[in-house]
Amino acid sequence: MEATGDEFMKYRSPLVSRYASKEMAYNFSDRKKFSTWRKLWIYLAKAEKALGLPITDTQVEEMEARAEDIDFAMAAEEERKLRHDVMAHVHTFAHCCPTAAPIIHLGATSCYVGDNTDLIVLRDGFDILLPKLARVIDRLANFAEKYAGLPTLGFTHYQPAQLTTVGKRACLWLQDLAMDMRNLQRARDDLRFRGVKGTTGTQASFLQLFQGDHDKVEELDRMVTEMAGFKKAYLVTGQTYSRKVDIDSLSVLASLGATVHKICTDIRLLANLKEIEEPFEKEQIGSSAMPYKRNPMRAERCCSLARHLMVLLSDPLQTASVQWLERTLDDSANRRISLPESFLTADIILSTLQNITEGLVVYPKVIERHIRHELPFMATENIIMAMVKAGGNRQDCHEKIRVLSQQAAAVVKQEGGDNDLLARIQADPYFAPILGQLDALLEPKTFIGRAPQQVSRFLSEEVHPLLQPYKGNMDVKIELEL
Repeated sequence: MEATGDEFMKYRSPLVSRYASKEMAYNFSDRKKFSTWRKLWIYLAKAEKALGLPITDTQVEEMEARAEDIDFAMAAEEERKLRHDVMAHVHTFAHCCPTAAPIIHLGATSCYVGDNTDLIVLRDGFDILLPKLARVIDRLANFAEKYAGLPTLGFTHYQPAQLTTVGKRACLWLQDLAMDMRNLQRARDDLRFRGVKGTTGTQASFLQLFQGDHDKVEELDRMVTEMAGFKKAYLVTGQTYSRKVDIDSLSVLASLGATVHKICTDIRLLANLKEIEEPFEKEQIGSSAMPYKRNPMRAERCCSLARHLMVLLSDPLQTASVQWLERTLDDSANRRISLPESFLTADIILSTLQNITEGLVVYPKVIERHIRHELPFMATENIIMAMVKAGGNRQDCHEKIRVLSQQAAAVVKQEGGDNDLLARIQADPYFAPILGQLDALLEPKTFIGRAPQQVSRFLSEEVHPLLQPYKGNMDVKIELEL
């Protein structure tokens, strides 16, 4: 996003100026917000007309013709005078629709446009995020399949543990992302419309407009809800829809943030080991002082933003807890920040993670070297069992292995040398009966258990079905600005 002149004289949110996609930035823009307000006024007028109120085709047509003709300067001036954003836009719309002016916003309260627009924007925000998340899962599934059988050191407590595979580890990431996918879809599908409810949610003004006809008021609510693209409206509201809806929406995004932070932390740890790296541009500079460095800056960005995304959840939690009775306005300023920032942040994270997962670089030789350093220790139980099969005594063998292991560990830890346990075993006459089996006993693929089979089953049963609805969106590439 380019900035000129006065733009450099005031704060600009880096979420928009530096990171976010055009789609998500537009979703929370003034243009989207206020044009949606106008659409809602048109839906209301159409439904009221259809149900018998004295509204003409000419008035509706005039509103439709001028729906996108928003004089933002006039609206700002009106708001300065009126201190009310909705009425400022009612006046601005009425100014360019003089015939329709008397029936714009008829019977409605400010939350008719404000809250219903928020719900539309939340829904559309989820619709932007879900295909992005699907693409991340798709790229990572391809990666998991490719490396399903490549042995690598597993770590518990960040200490070398039993072997796993590169692909199986990726499935741990995928499983969390799949949970996020289902959570986002559920939160999106659970959204309802506030609908046409009036000042305190009782529909009193509309009941008066329709002279006590309850059926017409219900039909008005249903018609407007359908025109806005929702299957259901909340049956009861105060002046606003329940702010627990915001908790529900932002909690799934915060949970996604935790997932991404974990994945990208793992990538950063593996980058330090030089086993896996994120994409690195040909002319990219890792450090201004250290030309050899290849910093995992994309993963670091994801962690940095994910931290913000997780923290934002505290806003709707606290807002919902202090909505007195039918509502209080201390939700408004907070929601103007917390709702857009959550979706913008999630959007940036997913775009960045797609870029990472499309270009992950694996270094099998480095992974193999790390295995070679640790595997002799891990193979001791196999060696003991082979010796027992060859006629040895388990306790005698265990003591021999224990002594040799401690000597080898001293070389590694105190002298900085390589693990020479295998050489010590080969030099000890006690182990002569199994020397011919040592290569087989130390083959990494015999230490990975069912990891490849788990990858295959997990991808086919849980990941691929989840991606099926998004197959048409899989080819989209991300242009990531660093």
